[in-house]
Amino acid sequence: MKINYLFILLFVIGFGFTMSAQKYGSTPALKFGKTLNLGAGLGYGDYVGYAAPIIMLNMEFDIARNVTLAPFIGFYTYSNTYYWGNPNYPYRYYSYRETGVPLGVKGVYYFDELLHANPKWNFYAGASLGLAFHKRVWDEGYYGDKTIVHAESPFYASAHVGARYLFTTKFGLYLDLSTTFSTFGLSFRL
Repeated sequence: MKINYLFILLFVIGFGFTMSAQKYGSTPALKFGKTLNLGAGLGYGDYVGYAAPIIMLNMEFDIARNVTLAPFIGFYTYSNTYYWGNPNYPYRYYSYRETGVPLGVKGVYYFDELLHANPKWNFYAGASLGLAFHKRVWDEGYYGDKTIVHAESPFYASAHVGARYLFTTKFGLYLDLSTTFSTFGLSFRL
């Protein structure tokens, strides 16, 4: 299902890029790169299984008109309990702690020219690809199934839509809604 969203998103980005390039021809492109984004938020889905806090950091670089690539890294940790037992071990709640680090690249297309947006606003859509490293530690004495989320994979893919508001030419706030980890945070243009 997520792969379908990714293909639709890439089609929309490609179509928007083509329309923007045709309409604005030789107009100078807006610059979005060299922007450091630091955000905190919540994640949900195959990577976590329920809402969990995350911190995300990325650095955007211009690669084409209205397009940036941003290497990113994130960190989340949470704990939960699981009721388990069998004839050899008493039924009780066992706890575990999971820590994860998603790492990869986020590609973004900015729709500001297409939307004739106010210079203080940036609107975008994008996709992230990478790896998610997980570590799960269980209470001693737990011998049950240690798989919490089915289809757990080290591959990370996510679709994004978002907006940024610039208070000055160097500082703003952003909201990034994602299929995995949605964040709200600070943007610093360098």
